Formats: sequence, structure tokens, C-alpha cells
Amino acid sequence: MTKEEEILAFLDDKVFQPILTSANAPKDLKAGARITRQRMSKLNAEKIIQYYWSAIVGTEKSINFARNMKASGFVRFEEILEEFRNKFDDAFLRTNS
Repeated sequence: MTKEEEILAFLDDKVFQPILTSANAPKDLKAGARITRQRMSKLNAEKIIQYYWSAIVGTEKSINFARNMKASGFVRFEEILEEFRNKFDDAFLRTNS
């Protein structure tokens, strides 16, 4: 598994798939999850990690997306921050895949 696949598998498990497979997730939330995942899938590992941190810091779109995730009862990027930081640190990026 590449580093990119490893990061995306983690995010799929924790964030994306619970939304995408939910019968109760609003359509706009599903669309946002799909678009975010698609954008991340085109990046290298370092850029995926940067994208994640940008979502945490917040843009207008990411703040609204996180608000909608929380209101709908889904796990947000912010809620997996510590686990993400521990798994995908600088040492992770330096290791060979």
C-alpha cells in the first residue's frame, strides 16, 4: 500500500465512508465528502496531509462542511486530529513505502 493509499484508507474509515454509505446523510454532505476525497486522491502523501491541515484551520467551505458534519452526527477531521497527527507525521513521510 502506498502512503497515499494508507492516508486515504484511514480517512475513508473514519470520515468519508460513514457519510457516503449513510442513508441519512444529506445530499450536500455526501457531495462534499465525495469531492474532498476525489481531490485528495489526486495528491501525493505530503499534499494530502497539507490538505487535511488546511481543512482543520478552516476555509469558509471547510468550516461550513464541518458544521454540517457535526449537525448530522458524523465524525469531523477535527475529531480525529490526534490520531491523524500520530500516524501521519514527518517520520511517516520519510519512510519508504
